[in-house]
Amino acid sequence: MIKGVNRQVVEVRETGCDYFERIIFFVHPEYAGISEGKIRERASLIAGAAPVPPPTKLKKGKLTEFLKFALCALSGMALGLSAALLLK
Repeated sequence: MIKGVNRQVVEVRETGCDYFERIIFFVHPEYAGISEGKIRERASLIAGAAPVPPPTKLKKGKLTEFLKFALCALSGMALGLSAALLLK
């Protein structure tokens, strides 16, 4: 939530990173008098120095998911069969 109406905001669209589309900076009121070019330059410098987040886990292949499902189904059938033989 943003409180107040008089906020100076700098938006950096050229982040140099595939993860981020844009970065938004909120300028402290005491620095609002500094030139826009200097503030944008500093914001771009900070955006360029930001560390890249680690890659997310990739989804497992459909074959792996199918094999897990088949293994669970076969285990269930084996348990049911053994329970049926024990109750005989």
